[in-house]
Amino acid sequence: MYITTPESYISKDGNNLVVSVKQEEVFRIPAINVEGVITFGYMGASPGAMKLCADSGIALSFLSPNGRFIGRLQGPVQGNVLLRKAQYRFADDVDKSLHISRNIIAAKIQNYRAVLRRHIRDYGANPVLEHAAQQLDRFKATALRSHDAQELLGQEGIAANAYFDVFPELILNQKSEFPFAGRNRRPPRDAVNAMLSLAYTLLAHDMTAALDAVGLDPYVGVYHRLRPGRASLALDLIEELRAYLGDRLVLSLINRRQVSPTDFIAQGDDGIVMTDNGRRAFISAWQNRKRETMTHPYLQEKIPVGLIPHVQAMLFARFLRNDLDDYPVFLIK
Repeated sequence: MYITTPESYISKDGNNLVVSVKQEEVFRIPAINVEGVITFGYMGASPGAMKLCADSGIALSFLSPNGRFIGRLQGPVQGNVLLRKAQYRFADDVDKSLHISRNIIAAKIQNYRAVLRRHIRDYGANPVLEHAAQQLDRFKATALRSHDAQELLGQEGIAANAYFDVFPELILNQKSEFPFAGRNRRPPRDAVNAMLSLAYTLLAHDMTAALDAVGLDPYVGVYHRLRPGRASLALDLIEELRAYLGDRLVLSLINRRQVSPTDFIAQGDDGIVMTDNGRRAFISAWQNRKRETMTHPYLQEKIPVGLIPHVQAMLFARFLRNDLDDYPVFLIK
């Protein structure tokens, strides 16, 4: 459930979550029908609603009106304590953590390349994209040979710069209305970056909830450094999903003219934020995308796109249990 009206307040009535705007009820839904709640704004939720979410295993995340993550409510810890102990031991092993980190970042770079190659297949030869795709091949190979996390971080940054340098080539319609001069954030300084940041934030929410559901600790990762309040493992596992679930959605919204410049406004420090209408259009497209089906590259079974974070979380848990020889990263064609 996405709550986009800034004045919205969430309360509890029995086993229902109730959304009110200016003290007037506008929506209610049984908690049993809700997997997660993401609210944009500062009005918040009542203690009763928070307890209902915690008791029902509902992930409740709070974002600012412009989509910046504020905090997340988590109920009682789920899962097998032995699995979490295995996770903590793994995270403390520098060599094992580096191995998985290299694979994840290599998969991220490979998926960058896949986005470029897909555009070439669909729209014909493009020397700029061809050159970038060749560069990404080399960066992926170098990432897999990284000797430590710092070197890997450098290779990730170089690959990301090469990819986002040619990102404007993927914008076919509304090119002048949606200029893009590289990735920036906190705050995003253009509409494309605003949408990318929102997509990654929503993806991190879904991955955090998925890790909780399989019994892993979302806050103990292998690549992102541990930091209080940061879901490091969730950030690790979305690296390989950013291009497929985030970047392609943003490009689709622009190229299909589902968003327009009027869906964005300037807000202090040269930042750009989405309007309420723009955010609703984005979330609607996000939900529609999650309902589509795809063949998972490892399982070779058709699943809804929205289940990809849950499948990757499950595969990572199986790897930690030694049911799998390695963690199967997510690769797109």
